[in-house]
Amino acid sequence: MDSVRCSISLHRSRSRLAVTGVLTGLLLFLSASAALPAAAPDVPVRGSAHMGMGVLAHDEGGGAAPRAAIRGTHTEGVDVSSYQGDVDWTTLWGSSTKWAYAKATEGTYYTNPYFAQQYNGSYGVGMIRGSYHFATPDTTGGATQADWFVDHGGGWSKDAKTLPGVLDIEWNPYGDACFGKSKSAMVSWISDFLGRYKSRTGRDAVIYTATSWWTQCTGNYAGFGRTNPLWIARYASTVGPLPSGWAAYTMWQYTSSGKTVGDHDHFNGSVDQLRDFAVG
Repeated sequence: MDSVRCSISLHRSRSRLAVTGVLTGLLLFLSASAALPAAAPDVPVRGSAHMGMGVLAHDEGGGAAPRAAIRGTHTEGVDVSSYQGDVDWTTLWGSSTKWAYAKATEGTYYTNPYFAQQYNGSYGVGMIRGSYHFATPDTTGGATQADWFVDHGGGWSKDAKTLPGVLDIEWNPYGDACFGKSKSAMVSWISDFLGRYKSRTGRDAVIYTATSWWTQCTGNYAGFGRTNPLWIARYASTVGPLPSGWAAYTMWQYTSSGKTVGDHDHFNGSVDQLRDFAVG
């Protein structure tokens, strides 16, 4: 009997030691896990950026369609990218949308696979259309990206149906908001892009941006307002303050939640004035 009691006691001791060991290991694991840094948020796939992506994430308004405070005559437009896929242009035309911009390129590594349907489809229903380039100043130089843009859908012709190309310069969805550039370096990059685009096409490119990004990343540089039209991005009832150098905007992206296509815009003028702007 004594040997049996001894065996049972030894078994219980071993069981308690095993349980204690498991609990100790679990506590050490939990403690080590708590000390680890939080996982970084998912970074979008290169090429997936689109006009207003950074505005929706960083600027005020939240993308909700506002009751925009419009004074004077404005003409409705849309901007699209591969995010929208094949676009129902007939429906948009029927809802008084008269102009459109399609994303053509990004950096020097991406072209929009839906560009032909979007660019030619909008033209086919009667819209005045153009193309835009999503800038990535951390990958290649401004002039190099302007060449890529012009060579892959960013050209311009004086036919009253083609709008000048657009430089979409906003928050970096893949990393540092200002693409790792100082304010002066960012201004130089933009200047290189605009200069090359003008030399290739004969037109001054439109600059699409948000005032808050422009202030943060260029120091609110005022030097482009004399030559380059402004497409301001702000999802609110008014455009708010404009970047330095511009007394007025040419286009305003006022919402990311419109009908048929989310991103809707106003041209600051009539359809005839829009056609004049296309001609240059």
